[in-house]
Amino acid sequence: MSKNIVVKKNNGGTIAQNKRARHDYFIEEKFEAGLALQGWEVKSLRAGRMTITESYIIFKNNEAFLFGSQIQPLLSASTHVVPEATRTRKLLLSRREIEKLQGAVNQKGYSCVPLACYWKGHLVKIEIALVKGKQLHDKRATEKDRDWQRDKARIMHK
Repeated sequence: MSKNIVVKKNNGGTIAQNKRARHDYFIEEKFEAGLALQGWEVKSLRAGRMTITESYIIFKNNEAFLFGSQIQPLLSASTHVVPEATRTRKLLLSRREIEKLQGAVNQKGYSCVPLACYWKGHLVKIEIALVKGKQLHDKRATEKDRDWQRDKARIMHK
């Protein structure tokens, strides 16, 4: 008698990243939030069809929402569900975290943007950050410092 062996496929964890946020903002504090999704969205996420580069977090009625992200529906999506790619999705955070984020955004001039979306077990999590915008000279200084670190590592390697 032979036994069936089931091998679990590793999806790599990361679904989407917002590399532009690290370039445009100073990251002050990071949070992990759950994402409320529909069934077709989860299937599309398994295929890696999500973009969060132009998205941000809005607060309404003491709740946090991901606005501007896109999840492209699969061609094999169900016929009785009308997929909406740019739907506003609810973020699952504790009340204390929402109040902290909302207070900083409203009073201190911070923004709240997503950094990455990833799998944590069978759940979809999104890493959001409290950020402050960079000026043009700040971006140049960051790029100059990064180039110097790269050159220094290259010199030390020789």
